[in-house]
This record gives sequence, C-alpha cells and structure tokens, in this order.
Amino acid sequence: MLINTSEIDSRAGHRGAELLDVSPVDLKHLRRYTFGDVKLEKEILELFFGQLPQTVASLRDAATERDWMMAAHTLKGSARAVGAWRIGRLAEHAERTMPIANEVLRAQAIARIEEASEEARGFIEAAYSDG
Repeated sequence: MLINTSEIDSRAGHRGAELLDVSPVDLKHLRRYTFGDVKLEKEILELFFGQLPQTVASLRDAATERDWMMAAHTLKGSARAVGAWRIGRLAEHAERTMPIANEVLRAQAIARIEEASEEARGFIEAAYSDG
C-alpha cells in the first residue's frame, strides 16, 4: 500500500493554514515567536535541522510501537513548532498508523519524511543565504 500525501493532507483536519501553506517551512509562523529576530530564527532552525537526523534515525531504529510513537510524536511537535507543516503532517500520519510491523509502510513513511526534510532544508538554506 503506497502512502498518498494528498490523502494525509486532507486527513490532517486541523490548522487550515497548514494545509494552505506551500512553503516547506512557514517562516511567518516562526516569526510570530521570534518577533522577526533573524538570528534567533536561524538558531532555532539550526537546532531543528541538527536534531532531525537523530529523530529520523529513532524512527528507523524503533523496535517497538512505543519507540515508533515516541519518535514520530517528537518529530511532529518539533516540526510544528518551527512551521514545517508537511514534516509535521507526515510525522502525525506515522504516529497514528504505526507501520512498525510492515517493513514496506515503515520504509515509505521514513522516505517521505526524509524527502520533506530535504525539501525544507533546501528552502531554509535558500531563504537565509547571503546571496
């Protein structure tokens, strides 16, 4: 069974702005918390992207449903905090469906999160480039 991200988006059902945002990271959302302090924004995003590989590794290494849920829940919360809505929706879907017993679904969930993470990382690098 393939995971359809548009299906995930339509089932998210909360925060209409999340569904309308087309950017990999909603910088307006983040700026509400940083009061437009670009240095603080960069620091928060560096922390998020610095921790992201470890969180994804926690998903990959999850041995139990509890481990999987904890990693997915952690990712969901941190992604939402910085405005990375797609990552947050994918993590929420992973948390709810718990594909830990199905290797194909598990690999698909992780691959989609990694894809969204790379997209968000590229967006942030471009947004904060000095060029």
